[in-house]
Amino acid sequence: MSESNKHRDHRDLGREMDLFSFHEIAPGAPFWHPKGMIIFRELEKKAREINDSEEYDEISTPIMVKKEVFEKSGHWDHYRDNMFWFKNPVDENEVLSLKPMNCPESTYIYNSKIRSYRDLPLRFAEIGRLHRNELSGTLGGMFRVRQITMDDAHIFIRPDQAEGQIVKVLSNISSFYKSLNFKPQYFLATKPEKALGTDKEWSTAEKALKNALMINQQSMGEKYEFAEGEGAFYGPKIEVHIKDSQGRDWQLGTAQLDLVMLPDKFDLSYIDEAGKKQKPWVIHRAIFGSFERFIGILLEHFDGALPFWLSPVQVAVLSINDRVSDYTWKITAELKAKNIRVEPDLRNETIAKKIREAELQRIPYLLVIGEKEKTDKKVAVRERGKGDLGAMALEDFIKKCLPKS
Repeated sequence: MSESNKHRDHRDLGREMDLFSFHEIAPGAPFWHPKGMIIFRELEKKAREINDSEEYDEISTPIMVKKEVFEKSGHWDHYRDNMFWFKNPVDENEVLSLKPMNCPESTYIYNSKIRSYRDLPLRFAEIGRLHRNELSGTLGGMFRVRQITMDDAHIFIRPDQAEGQIVKVLSNISSFYKSLNFKPQYFLATKPEKALGTDKEWSTAEKALKNALMINQQSMGEKYEFAEGEGAFYGPKIEVHIKDSQGRDWQLGTAQLDLVMLPDKFDLSYIDEAGKKQKPWVIHRAIFGSFERFIGILLEHFDGALPFWLSPVQVAVLSINDRVSDYTWKITAELKAKNIRVEPDLRNETIAKKIREAELQRIPYLLVIGEKEKTDKKVAVRERGKGDLGAMALEDFIKKCLPKS
């Protein structure tokens, strides 16, 4: 296989690895199979670990709301063609919409009580299911879908907290991307032609983002570029891009600074030290972007050979014959007890075929169990990409693979 064809389409990988499928009854929406859901859930777990470490509070808001919410936010005017909406067949005066983003609804939780300057920064995280009416001709596997899951967060801040909070967001994104051997690239996207707010508000927001990028550059050595006119209609943003193993550019994470849409349109406020009402700013943050696109990119980047912690099956235990079935099940049970995702293969097939099929599934480790291994109370280890590592005690194998999780 040539280098240019080494990394295949994620749709083919998803089918071969039994991760997901697409069906005409739901255009632009993946059907997640059990092994695909393991990847999805591991990413959810990682998102929550990051959020918990940074003291985010998780929320959940309704998928369907009245159109008035999006009229208030400005999305009805700027984004309506990309939304799924309908009249209530029981009450024609009520128009409902499936939410295309989580932002407006988070404000209803913020406004549910009076906020003090001491409460800020207030960090709301939401792993939300969204729907966007992408044209059918533009749909393409996981890269452009109509049903999207976002690792969203909205950070309500005082103006003096902006730079520090954005630096923290950039640090979280950088650390996560580097754990996957991605090299993040940063772009400051400035005011587009059509935008809410005044030039002064945009200048203030862009300055805060630029200062945060400069701090990040000094501390992490990560340079940034400008993306003129590429900001959101309600505020400038930092776009975090990566290049995959095929050299393609992807925009994934983001930190957007909103001084106008949520604060003004939804009348957000907090009480300052003098007892006066002040307007907070809002940082819109995502690390993965969409789960669907992120998983598609990961599959193609690694050609299905995902890192140990993301692999649906982490270890396969392959028996050579029926006489070692009991030992194969014993090894399987001990690995499960360590929360390692393991599958035994006791089929009446040659060991060569079992190894070949397991390797096609990109399973990180294969444990071959024969009569010698049973007698010696060991396992013969094969590692993905490295081949035969020889026999070792199960305890030693567990120590070898668990630190990579």
